[in-house]
Amino acid sequence: MLKPFALMVAAALVFGSAGGVRADYAAAFDAYVIKQYDIAYKLARQAAADGDARAQALLGALYAEGRGVPRDLDQALAWFTKAAEKGHPGAQLELGLMYMDGRAGEEDIAKAEAWFRKAAGNGYAAAQYNVGLIHAGADGREPEWELAADWFRKAADQGFAQAQYDLGVLYAEGKGVEQNLVEAGKWFAKAALQGHSGAALDYGVMVFKGEGVKKDEAIGAQWLLRSAEAGNPIAQNRVARLYHAGRGLERNDIEAAKWHLIARDNGRADAGLDMFLVEMPLDDRLEAEARAEAWQEAFKDR
Repeated sequence: MLKPFALMVAAALVFGSAGGVRADYAAAFDAYVIKQYDIAYKLARQAAADGDARAQALLGALYAEGRGVPRDLDQALAWFTKAAEKGHPGAQLELGLMYMDGRAGEEDIAKAEAWFRKAAGNGYAAAQYNVGLIHAGADGREPEWELAADWFRKAADQGFAQAQYDLGVLYAEGKGVEQNLVEAGKWFAKAALQGHSGAALDYGVMVFKGEGVKKDEAIGAQWLLRSAEAGNPIAQNRVARLYHAGRGLERNDIEAAKWHLIARDNGRADAGLDMFLVEMPLDDRLEAEARAEAWQEAFKDR
């Protein structure tokens, strides 16, 4: 299922710009990277006042995030607008997102799409993806799947993982394109290699079952395990079942119970595995609980 995607501003905003890099902007960006936000704000403010579009976009990000300065969406909107009007694609994207989700004071899909299209025209993959989302019905309009697929492809061809995944979904479902599981698998694989947990899940299932790709349960299980490790609760449940059944993964009841506990804590219930857990030897269940708790703590620290 396609879902609206809001790109966080930080790194996206500060790279593309309409002009060169000033030394004071570079210092502001360096301070931002190492989380010295007070310094980043002071330096960005100076460069922004001199008309540096990158500094204006960075200043907008600082106001939007409340870093180095109290959060102020009106100020964020003002600075993003200054940078966007100078052709800064990251600021254009963020303006579109602010109008789309109401942070600009109102939801205005027409303005959102206009800014997305300006950034998309500058070759900005995240903006191309968001234009695709609008055509896919993200604003409640009737989906125009062929146009959505065209825009997703533009972003996917630039390596934008979410677009690669959603394009794969369209190929799998035959929306806007002719249904083609081989193409779906290709795009899922590209997104999965970039760490997209949903793509790793779907690609793993395809490989495990041999749908559109060569069947290999062991390789499919490894993709499911990668998705589970990335926090996907559906994959966590699938991995628990694979460990319990010994399919694709060597049977390991403690690991099966661990992943079931993790998946259940993340909202993925499984009555069959609940019964398996109850019937486990006490020592094994306690070990599984300890492993699940340790995994959850480590995941929080990522």
